[in-house]
Amino acid sequence: MIRIGHSRDIHRFAPERKLILGGVEIPYEKGLLGHSDADALTHAVIEAILGALGLKDIGTHFPDTDPKYEGICSLEMLKETVRMMEERGFAIGNVDALIMIEKPKMAPHIDKMRETLAEVLHCSVEQVNVKATRGEGLGFVGEGLGVEADCVVLLEKDHG
Repeated sequence: MIRIGHSRDIHRFAPERKLILGGVEIPYEKGLLGHSDADALTHAVIEAILGALGLKDIGTHFPDTDPKYEGICSLEMLKETVRMMEERGFAIGNVDALIMIEKPKMAPHIDKMRETLAEVLHCSVEQVNVKATRGEGLGFVGEGLGVEADCVVLLEKDHG
């Protein structure tokens, strides 16, 4: 049995915040605004897995009204999501994610993001694809106001 999930996450830039995407801190003059570390890429992966499992959305499981999630590393939320996935007998088939960001350039950080996500997802790096594109000056991404991340996951029923 296979299941497919899709998600999109959006966060605006804010001063005096760290820019973290895919669990990797990226040097930049501003970071993303959110209750947690605002890692839009990891949030998209979490929500795509939850969607594939039919478990509602990220806000249901990790509400921004709960103080225990304030400032939390999104990889911790991903670990909990992976636990839910494995508890139901599923494993990652593959992850395909896209970061839409005008600046900074993502290319130097993509491999580390893939490695970090693969480790938490209990899969190989080859099963995790991360790519990036710019907004070419159009919309909130192109104007440098924030980041959007899209993700599609394929989950496979673990027969082991």
